[in-house]
Amino acid sequence: MNPINKINVPEKISEEMRDVLRVQYENAKPIAAGADNSTIRQAYIEEREYWNEGGPKLFMTLHEKIATSHGDIETRIYYPQRETAATIFYLHGGGFIVGNLDTHDRIMRLLADYTGCAVIGVNYTLSPEAHFPQAIEETVAVCRYFSQRAADYQLNMQSIGFAGDSAGAMLALATALWLRDREIDCGHVKGVLLYYGLYGLQDSVSRRLYGGVWDGLTGPDIEFYQHAYLANEHDKDSPYYCLFNNDLSHNMPACFIATAEFDPLIDDSIALHRTLSEHQQLCRYKMYPGTLHAFLHYSRMMESADQALRDGARYFCEQLEV
Repeated sequence: MNPINKINVPEKISEEMRDVLRVQYENAKPIAAGADNSTIRQAYIEEREYWNEGGPKLFMTLHEKIATSHGDIETRIYYPQRETAATIFYLHGGGFIVGNLDTHDRIMRLLADYTGCAVIGVNYTLSPEAHFPQAIEETVAVCRYFSQRAADYQLNMQSIGFAGDSAGAMLALATALWLRDREIDCGHVKGVLLYYGLYGLQDSVSRRLYGGVWDGLTGPDIEFYQHAYLANEHDKDSPYYCLFNNDLSHNMPACFIATAEFDPLIDDSIALHRTLSEHQQLCRYKMYPGTLHAFLHYSRMMESADQALRDGARYFCEQLEV
């Protein structure tokens, strides 16, 4: 993809998105070329500290390590109130290679506050230390654990949901499909909240037009993330990576599909919405004008980020009433 042909995205984004980029650039700490994964991850954690400040204080937060066949997985349970209406499992973004429970803390607190549901963040093993489908298997194991011990944790596991951003959105929907296809009962999956995910397209109009240093999603960047996550070339055709190779025509949870206007991955979401709509599967699509990939992190400054979380929360609560 010739970068000369790309749209000049920084000239088109909203004023609040531009303000975020300015803060990012002013506080950016340079990372040496060829830095190892631990250095890159630590820099990401430090950069996200500012954006996680503030937000709601919840009734209670618990930290639990869950034993799985892949080892212990850290989880964090957010209780917005003593009794919750459902349980949402949150899968953080970060291209499968960065991110943890701290980098997405404010997002999960807001989601718990706006839904009135317990939110469980799953600190799945990052790539390339772990390859597909390990993160999905770990999430399924976490779901089964809490399903079997719902009373111990005062969780409503009769109604559950999944949510995630970017790579986490793929993991959220892939996990829901994994449970469906293998007939694993962890509760009724009432909804899935999907924020600017990638769902398996290998090329698209949006990838040709968007993506740059401003969002870290150039063509080579996306290929790097995919190579780190997948164990081999054949995995990219798996129905749990290229979700369009799965059967999306029946028994799908209701999907809230949110996109950023200038995201190179937006066509993945558009294709997902059109596929679900064609087969009369419950879904709602909303694009947030002037935004870039990862804008959900910036609710401290961006009204559109806060609105996106409110919109997803409202959609999920609507499904609880069905």
